[in-house]
Amino acid sequence: MPSHETVHVDLPGRAYNIMIGPGLIEGAGETIGTLLAQPRVAILTDEHVARHHLEPFRAALEKAGITVSALALPAGEATKGWPEFSRAVEWLLAEKIERNDMVVALGGGVIGDLAGFAAAVLRRGVRFVQVPTTLLAQVDSSVGGKTGINAAAGKNLVGAFHQPSLVLADTGCLDTLAERDLKAGYGEVLKYGLLGDAAFFGWLESHGAAVLSGDPEARLKAIRRSCEMKAEIVVRDETEQGDRALLNLGHTFCHALEAATGYGERLLHGEGVAIGCALAFDLSARLGLCAQEEPSRVRAHIADLGLKSRLGDIEGPLPDAETLLDLMAQDKKVIGGRLHFIMARGIGEAFVTSDVPRDAVLALLADALAAR
Repeated sequence: MPSHETVHVDLPGRAYNIMIGPGLIEGAGETIGTLLAQPRVAILTDEHVARHHLEPFRAALEKAGITVSALALPAGEATKGWPEFSRAVEWLLAEKIERNDMVVALGGGVIGDLAGFAAAVLRRGVRFVQVPTTLLAQVDSSVGGKTGINAAAGKNLVGAFHQPSLVLADTGCLDTLAERDLKAGYGEVLKYGLLGDAAFFGWLESHGAAVLSGDPEARLKAIRRSCEMKAEIVVRDETEQGDRALLNLGHTFCHALEAATGYGERLLHGEGVAIGCALAFDLSARLGLCAQEEPSRVRAHIADLGLKSRLGDIEGPLPDAETLLDLMAQDKKVIGGRLHFIMARGIGEAFVTSDVPRDAVLALLADALAAR
């Protein structure tokens, strides 16, 4: 069994550790207890995660003398909106959670984002701990302090930057994931290699199947390297004024596809990221920014592992290219009316630009739709 590893997020005045490895929930009482001003926590989770992990987590905290209250929200992306967010905040107020108390997000990206945003606005800022239970959350959404909810106009349009006090990524939680959820999380893992570490992407080409099949060492390395890369970028650019936008490789396409499919089971976020990364490399090659072989290599790796890699892999109807482009225009990366894309000069060489012709994006989408 691999040992635990720690990645440090060295933000001045808001530094914290990401602990990665098996059995971390079992020892959570001691770990989290050192952060508490008084021995109590309020846990936000969802009903699916609660069935697997809430009682072991509660027992670990209570063993350390920590009083626990918990609210389980419905599972799914639909929870990440105003009604359940309001319910969570009102519950935290009813629990009399104070500024020096601790909110814990136990779950995947939806719960992490919602609970983090609730902690950010409650009494103008309450501390919180991320305990991510999915691969996607362990490598991406739990790290870096982006919190928020979806609005009718688009995904993650309401939120705040609010850094956690600790991230506990218990790799044992991944054993309870459905295969589809695990593969969706891998979409965020491969993104890190594509945006800034060609050697890591090469390692994934050789070891990605081991990550998905449950090899403990492979999983630990994949999660650690992903967290290291995100931590390095967040420290350079905490509030996404520059380099942090690189973490959105594939996301402009992804968010449009998620909106087009109703933020539901037709397309999971990580699946959209994988398709979006492939489209970003396709567009980069069309614009002469990278060699034609690069998108083929990206798509081959995605497809080899059984992930969605093309628009044709999305079940059901999709809108036309013009409508998809309009949905992309709702993205948070629109500045001064210009859509910012993360493009690539090659695997491991992503960059941010607004110099992408609209007609080129439209043609790419039209061709991708025609090939379904």
